[in-house]
Amino acid sequence: MSSIRRWMPGLFVLLAACAQQAATQAPVDPRADAHCELDGMTLADYPGPKGQIRYEDGKTVYFCDTLELLSMLLHPEQVRAVAGAYTQDMAHADWDHPQGHWIEATKAYYVRGAHRSGSMGPTLASFAGQADAQVFAKQFGGEVLTYKQITPEMVRLDGAAGGDMGM
Repeated sequence: MSSIRRWMPGLFVLLAACAQQAATQAPVDPRADAHCELDGMTLADYPGPKGQIRYEDGKTVYFCDTLELLSMLLHPEQVRAVAGAYTQDMAHADWDHPQGHWIEATKAYYVRGAHRSGSMGPTLASFAGQADAQVFAKQFGGEVLTYKQITPEMVRLDGAAGGDMGM
């Protein structure tokens, strides 16, 4: 029994390290033929920032639009354990053909109501830095929001929220 007690602290450290690793899975670039998890659209065929969720079970799913990504993260029916959620930094990615430049979705700044379309029309442009988001908003309109300021109503996928975004 005493040898088990000696090993317990080390075991807890090891388990904590494994949990930390699972919670910080890095983003993975989608293949050229990758499809959106929700609507089956080919990501490469459409403009605007994309999204991805890395689940703790190892599965990665992609979204052709930030609205879809944020809707999955913010609506209560989302119950799978998320290891990482990412969108693209549009200060560095090409709007028409975005590749790479993945940033944590929960740390990004978003521009809502800009005059730029994503795959399904109005979208939220995503940025790593607040200053870049403000420059974009000044050029294309819209308001700068943090992830915490985005509500489930803002990212409804039934068209109710998207229609009033200034497009």
